[in-house]
Amino acid sequence: MLRYLSADYVFPASSEPVKDGVVVLNESGEVIDLLDPNQGLTTPGKIEYYQGIIVPGFVNSHCHLELSHLHGKIPQGTGLVTFVKAVISQRTADEEEVLTAMKTNDQLMSDNGIVAVGDISNNHFSKSVKENSRIYYHTFVELLGFDPEKAETVFNKALKLKFDFAPLPASIVPHAPYSVSEKLFGLLREYSESHRNLCSMHNQESRAETDLFMNKSGGFPDFYKMLNLDLNFFKARYQSSIQCILPLFSAKQRTLLVHNTYTSPEDIGVASASGKEITWCFCPNANLYIEGRLPDIDKFLAYDFKITVGTDSLASNDKLCILSELKVLKEYFPELPFSQTIRWATLNGAEFLGIDKRFGSIEKGKTPGLNLIENVGGLELTAHSTIKKLI
Repeated sequence: MLRYLSADYVFPASSEPVKDGVVVLNESGEVIDLLDPNQGLTTPGKIEYYQGIIVPGFVNSHCHLELSHLHGKIPQGTGLVTFVKAVISQRTADEEEVLTAMKTNDQLMSDNGIVAVGDISNNHFSKSVKENSRIYYHTFVELLGFDPEKAETVFNKALKLKFDFAPLPASIVPHAPYSVSEKLFGLLREYSESHRNLCSMHNQESRAETDLFMNKSGGFPDFYKMLNLDLNFFKARYQSSIQCILPLFSAKQRTLLVHNTYTSPEDIGVASASGKEITWCFCPNANLYIEGRLPDIDKFLAYDFKITVGTDSLASNDKLCILSELKVLKEYFPELPFSQTIRWATLNGAEFLGIDKRFGSIEKGKTPGLNLIENVGGLELTAHSTIKKLI
């Protein structure tokens, strides 16, 4: 039996919104058609009508599900270096506590209309949750190792963890420029030249990262001293971190650069000229939670880059909800139209993860999931907008 769902607007994400459009679905949730009543089309079935905007299921392109047990445990506004110290000191917990928190928040993400997630993992705990979830997960197995002498050990450990996640989709990725040695980047590049290896990396989330690469100052030298790591091997580069790191990436891999809070116009220009396939991901609530500031998004729009949206973790966010991220973007960048940001939250994320044949837009043959955004102002979000998962 077919279902017919309509709202004030249907926004396919891949094309312009359809006023009073009607989405036709089969029993498995596959889109059979998108009807435009203005074309004089009629439906043989009963229409389920809603007030608001129907959009595809959301794609959360950056999350740390395994940190869900840290919800509310780390203060806001500490800055990244202090935040990282807190995560390191508190991330180890009883496995059952960690597992319960992941299960709860996997379900909450689904309830919040999220259908696919790019998820960072440092252990295997999340596998059982992902295997039984309604959400599609791509796991980014994270490399953490600034000491070049430990590069091979760190890489081999990550490779084993990637195999442990099989048959679920997974890839090996660097954590951040300040936590991965050049030697470890070299091992990753070599691997990515011969394997399909979707890449994601935390980028320029703090001023301290820039200071480390420019002149070996800021908070990270003391941070590594605390970890008993001798930084004599690391020399000031007199360039920003992303300008130093981009040449180390394989041209064969798609790369998601996440946060970008301190990325400069010069950095964006260098990335554009690099020849690498780069997508930028913004996590506005986490940026405000940790550093109290947002990226200068207007500067990114001057280039032809794809942009996606993520939630980061519950260590740095109050909830894992993409609509919440879009509302922050609307509040701080009111000139950004919903017609643009909804693509960031749906189709662009699906394209980056390579799942756009199924997710990301309301088109024939796809099973993207459907969300209803209520309490809107025409085709724009308001401070009172809410999400309702339809399918």
